[in-house]
This record gives sequence, structure tokens and C-alpha cells, in this order.
Amino acid sequence: MSRRCAISGKGPTTGNNVSHAKNRTKRRFLPNLRTIRVTLEDGTSRKIKVSASTLRTMKKNS
Repeated sequence: MSRRCAISGKGPTTGNNVSHAKNRTKRRFLPNLRTIRVTLEDGTSRKIKVSASTLRTMKKNS
């Protein structure tokens, strides 16, 4: 499965590792994903991956 939030669509971004000598090598910034269980309208439950920042926003608004 891809490292992507099911609600916000947040995924990995790219950047650089920078050493003291200013050497730059590529790296990836991965989202902070959490697996939560969600109950659907028909009563079944399903596990989805949600980023931690989206989870905080959901708890704040509910």
C-alpha cells in the first residue's frame, strides 16, 4: 500500500540531506500515518491510514 493519507491525500515529499560541508543528497519526508478503524454507513468497519495532523483536526471538529 502507498504511504498516503486516505482523507487529506498527504504523501511523501522530497528534500535534501545537508552535511556540514554542504553536500546535498536526496531524501524523502514521509507523512506520520496512523491506522484507524472507521465504521461505515452500512455498519461494517474498515481500517484506513490517516495522517496524525488530519486525525487531530478530525478530533478537534467533532
